[in-house]
Amino acid sequence: MKVYTRSGIREISRKHGFRRSDSLGQNFLVDKNIIDKIVESAELDENSLVIEIGPGMGALTESLLEIAGKVVTIEIDSHIIPLLEENLGKNDKLEIINQDVLKVDFSEIITREKMRWKERGGTIGKVAVLGNLPYYITTPIIMGILEKEVAMDTMVIMMQKEVAERIVAKPGSKIYGALSIACQFYCETDYVATVPRTVFQPQPKVDSAVLKLDRRKSLPWEVSDRELFFKIVRAGFNQRRKTILNSVSTLDGLEKSELSDMLEQQKIDPRRRAETLSIEDFAGLSNRISENIHKTHKQTYK
Repeated sequence: MKVYTRSGIREISRKHGFRRSDSLGQNFLVDKNIIDKIVESAELDENSLVIEIGPGMGALTESLLEIAGKVVTIEIDSHIIPLLEENLGKNDKLEIINQDVLKVDFSEIITREKMRWKERGGTIGKVAVLGNLPYYITTPIIMGILEKEVAMDTMVIMMQKEVAERIVAKPGSKIYGALSIACQFYCETDYVATVPRTVFQPQPKVDSAVLKLDRRKSLPWEVSDRELFFKIVRAGFNQRRKTILNSVSTLDGLEKSELSDMLEQQKIDPRRRAETLSIEDFAGLSNRISENIHKTHKQTYK
């Protein structure tokens, strides 16, 4: 049964008495071309481990199983598991985890699978996270994976178009913000495709987009204190209309006059707004502030 068609979804839903959940954001993709585009973008082979988020009825999962060495798929809705199992059949390459994705330990899954492959004399070549992310928890999912430094190589994920555009936005854009910087700090980002709302069953109120996020092997920016760096980024964008001087001076322990000097030392006009600053600008400012804080502490305890 083709679960990427409207008729297929209706038929299997009737058979199992399944009713989709609005609260879980269940909108099923009914366009094989988009599914193929997601799979192709991930560049998988038989040595790939895929962690799939929100398989629905298994339209994408089915394609992944044809290529990848192992697919671990995470689905919160226990009512949809029997439909998923029927559609995909018994397959040694598939593991279904019935759990809230925000509570799943991705690192534990990857470590476990690497050990299993090693015991069989194999090695995982690529770890990929794929899926159609629920709109209401898109950012927590992405940031959870990035901030915990999950050892994945790539993410190819579908999300609300507006969020996707914010992630790939560049300095100077009105939608460039803390999310843009966080994702681009950890990953190289690529806007793969716009997905119109008409290719979902049922149809959502907004369009979607597919993004590819490749984990950076090394960071092109030197950041001495990553926690401070992100604190400064968040402060800069908390009140977007403020100048970078006024927004960042709200952080504890920073004198406005000192911050103004540090900005000028970094060749950043204190009157600029956060949305005009690049990651490199924020990194330089962060390092300068970190150096100043450590210098002050040393003088205090002499």
